[in-house]
Amino acid sequence: MKVSYQWLQEYLDLPEKPADLAERIARISVDINDVYSPSDGLTKLVVGHVDSIKPHPDSDHLTLCQVNIGTADDVQIVCGAPNIAAAKNVIVALPGARIGNNIKIKRSKMRGELSEGMICALQEIGFGEQIAPKAYEEGIWFLPAEATPGEPVFPYLGMDDTIIDTDVTPNRGDMFSMLGNVNDIAAFYGLTSKFKPLLVQESADQQTADLVSVQIDDKKIAPTYKMRVISDVQIKDSPLWLQIRLWNAGIRPINNVVDVTNYILLKYGQPLHSFDYDKLPAKNIGVRFAQQDEPFVTLDENKRDLSSDDVVVTAGDHPVALAGTMGGLETAISNQTTSVALESAIFDPVLIRKQARRHDLHSESSSRFERGINPETSEIALNEAAQLIAQLGTGKVATGIVTGSQKPATPIEISLTLARINHVLGTELSAVEVQDIFERLAFKCINNDDTFLVSVPARRWDISIEADLLEEIARIYGYDKIPSTLPAQTSNIGGLSQQQKWVRASRHVLEGLGLNQAISYSLTTVTEAQQFEIKRHATPMELDYPMSQDHVATRMSLISGLLTDLAYNTARKQVDVSLYEQGRIFVPVGKNKRPQEQEHIAGAITGQFSAKTWHHEAQMADFYLIKGIVAQYLANMAVKNAVSYVASNERSEMHPGRTANIFVGETLVGYVGQIHPQTAKQYKIGATYVFELNLDKIMAEPKKPRHYQMISKYPTITRDIALLVDENITNESILDVINDKGGAYLTDVTLFDVYEGSHLPAHKKSLAYTLTYQDKEGTLVEEKVNQAFDKVIKQLMDKLNVEVR
Repeated sequence: MKVSYQWLQEYLDLPEKPADLAERIARISVDINDVYSPSDGLTKLVVGHVDSIKPHPDSDHLTLCQVNIGTADDVQIVCGAPNIAAAKNVIVALPGARIGNNIKIKRSKMRGELSEGMICALQEIGFGEQIAPKAYEEGIWFLPAEATPGEPVFPYLGMDDTIIDTDVTPNRGDMFSMLGNVNDIAAFYGLTSKFKPLLVQESADQQTADLVSVQIDDKKIAPTYKMRVISDVQIKDSPLWLQIRLWNAGIRPINNVVDVTNYILLKYGQPLHSFDYDKLPAKNIGVRFAQQDEPFVTLDENKRDLSSDDVVVTAGDHPVALAGTMGGLETAISNQTTSVALESAIFDPVLIRKQARRHDLHSESSSRFERGINPETSEIALNEAAQLIAQLGTGKVATGIVTGSQKPATPIEISLTLARINHVLGTELSAVEVQDIFERLAFKCINNDDTFLVSVPARRWDISIEADLLEEIARIYGYDKIPSTLPAQTSNIGGLSQQQKWVRASRHVLEGLGLNQAISYSLTTVTEAQQFEIKRHATPMELDYPMSQDHVATRMSLISGLLTDLAYNTARKQVDVSLYEQGRIFVPVGKNKRPQEQEHIAGAITGQFSAKTWHHEAQMADFYLIKGIVAQYLANMAVKNAVSYVASNERSEMHPGRTANIFVGETLVGYVGQIHPQTAKQYKIGATYVFELNLDKIMAEPKKPRHYQMISKYPTITRDIALLVDENITNESILDVINDKGGAYLTDVTLFDVYEGSHLPAHKKSLAYTLTYQDKEGTLVEEKVNQAFDKVIKQLMDKLNVEVR
């Protein structure tokens, strides 16, 4: 909320300057976004009186103005505003002035005529388009007739004020009003508030009950609903003091009726809504849930199809307002309005919050309804608003208030002892000091033998238990006065759990293999959530009220998030990217049940994996590179059971000929492969290779014992063998036979040549291997190596029907 320092001064004798006050508010009440003056950065802006005007001789839209700026002689200023007129006071930027966006004004000629300055619109001196009055969108602003030429314009526009922009937390809805700020500031300074409501003067000519009736059937959705009627109203611009109050708070002035409701909203934190009484379809008012797909046109002229969860205000069962959020266009205040039906209500905060989010209508009213409304001031605010509308619109307030529902302003009584206060806060406060704090907060308090019975007023609905009162005492006493002590605790030896160790080791391995860590959103679209799953599941869990359309469902794979990261980099000309992510996926297990969380790890590579150097060729990402990374990762994770890769085409988003499921023993733990070209095109990335592993399953697998192996000092012996095999026989099947029958001294098998060509029989290929033998305890002899080698050849011929070339 934007809090005006000058407005605060009307109610409190503030002892500190705005910056110091803001610092105190930040320490005791709520956070501060900014402290600024509307005149910051503006210089040499003065009041000018337009003595005369005449058309520019060389332009059909420019005007030559003779302007009195408080000097002996008038100055000539060329102006292009369509509403410029003589005998008006205007905003003049003198030569050398700084206006909005730090623009410097210079003396210049415009189509041959000298212009000694600039006549400014509000937008040109820093007023936003959404704040400047709509009637002056295309023209300049006229200052009051009593403004003195030559004086600075800032006091006349409220720009000499200082604005304290507070960041109101959800629990301190009372601070979303001037009254709440006055109460809190008065408490921590120990000041006496001069805040007084404006009393209503009713007309005996009319009774409100004769003009309108209110029937609230469901008191839960509208605990409080009251109405007044003001007749014979003249719609016109609000006085300048009221407009200043609004635009310094970031609200655009509209007319005297709407401006009063916004002024009361700022002053009391009580949203009000004004209906054109004569446009109401019926004079019996109610509140109900909307019908599904019920059409309604709001004040912003948008037609909305309502949900059955929406709350509407009705006139004769016809919707006239989206309760607590925005009024209807049909009954809006216009220049032809003569009678006003004024609503003051309290609606269910949860319903209003969800409704505002559902329709993306986050208004000043809805933001206050969401945080809560003070039931003590609902009627006070209604009365003051009615009186102001009558005063500013020369109208009459009908006698009485029509009440459909009334939420009682019941105080909450909380008991706590002096010993408890000092024990929790670590202070040595006396009963007198505690009593004084409660009096400053305006909480009624009875002290009976150092036991305080505190009556918390309804305006502080955030206080309901003892802990809340303790916080209030600490706030007002001063957090900086509470002594600092170290907590008493026993010494515990810290350490990581086994799971934390495995997760950390996983990151170290993949980073050592050249991948960079990425962190993606756990929420995504429904389509992306269903892609790249290791094992297919039901539809993902969706949020009831997502923050955006791109984050509506929980992820069931990490790959889509990594591809989004690759797309982000690719769009910025970074086409060589290698990423991994370790995180959780969420598998739905049933309706209204928490999803199962699984720890996964995934990687994605595109472009060059390593750059070309003078001694090393560039390595492009391919299937064998990503498979090698996975194999090395699983080797480092020391899984005991055999790792196997089985070709798979079950995932439509993966390349059907370049994807393999990964098994550890008989357990499916993940997959590795290339993204399908069509999928890569959808993500706007190049050829990409990925893997994803279920880290929970890998951590649950038996592990090899960790021990070192001595480097043998004895020489190795190698044997090469070339095999002619059927084209459907895989390298893996040959390696399985060699390793099974290779003997105790076989230490390594390397495929060094693959040939398929015209010199071989049809449907045949040639594979050549090097077998390495070594005895770590002594020198191998040829006889032992030959025996082991012959066994390998025999088994290959018997089991795989190979031919030795």
